[in-house]
Amino acid sequence: MAWLILFSAGVVEIVFALSLKYNQGFTKLVPSIVTMFAGGGSFYLLTLAIKTLPIGTAYAVWTGMGAVGVAILGVLLFKESTDWIRLLSISFIVIGIVGLKLTHVD
Repeated sequence: MAWLILFSAGVVEIVFALSLKYNQGFTKLVPSIVTMFAGGGSFYLLTLAIKTLPIGTAYAVWTGMGAVGVAILGVLLFKESTDWIRLLSISFIVIGIVGLKLTHVD
């Protein structure tokens, strides 16, 4: 269950980070509200996950999910670079997340 909560925290973290782009320095009301709730929700879910999971593992997975999710959506939504080094670097983050999950003993 903690891994599902952590995954949810990562998804909400992606929403949080993307909403930062859309709120334009907290000048847009709805994206600013999304930013506040998503940020709080992401942290809350992370705190639930770390009741069971090691903090180092949970935090690395949470930030990794956010980084990968935002990088991929940056390409799709904002036409950011798809340079091979960028894509390879994103792949390394994914490998690290999978490795942390595989090496964690429940």
